[in-house]
Amino acid sequence: MRLSEIRIAGFGGQGVILSAMIVGRAAAIHEGGYATLTQNFGPEARGGASSAQVILSGEPILYPYVTRPDVLVVMSQEAYARFTPELKETGVLIVEEELVRISALPSGIRVYGVPATRLAEELGKRMVLNVVMVGFLAAVTGLLSPEALRKAIADSVPPSTRDLNRCAFDKGYEYGLDKLRPPAEH
Repeated sequence: MRLSEIRIAGFGGQGVILSAMIVGRAAAIHEGGYATLTQNFGPEARGGASSAQVILSGEPILYPYVTRPDVLVVMSQEAYARFTPELKETGVLIVEEELVRISALPSGIRVYGVPATRLAEELGKRMVLNVVMVGFLAAVTGLLSPEALRKAIADSVPPSTRDLNRCAFDKGYEYGLDKLRPPAEH
């Protein structure tokens, strides 16, 4: 597992912290790597700015804070405006495409959009948009195996919501795989 810095950001209530915990758990517990997680919240709880930073590595991590993320996942316009300038020049930007409007980006950044809120609503619960994003992240980055992430989801959510969350992950993962396929295969 290569060293990867990931920042997931949005507003409180979108499940930003849980998303990061799932990613870190998948790496550290289910893939035998190392992970650190740090988080911060805006002055408001629900609705305020929220971000979580995860570092993944095959080696022990000496500095637990993200400095220049390789991957930035944003679920709100405020998160996009605040954190995009920190993204590495060759980084991956993943956006909730119905909530985030993209403007001037450096040319080396790869951008992937997913309508995570709408996909979650199709499953009957908007609240699983974060797990849709994790599935999409898995597909477009290949950083972690889908099996490890599915196990981490099962470990991280209440038993009564496991099936819904697995479906949300699969929906995001499939959407991501579709994005990566050449246009002729769609």
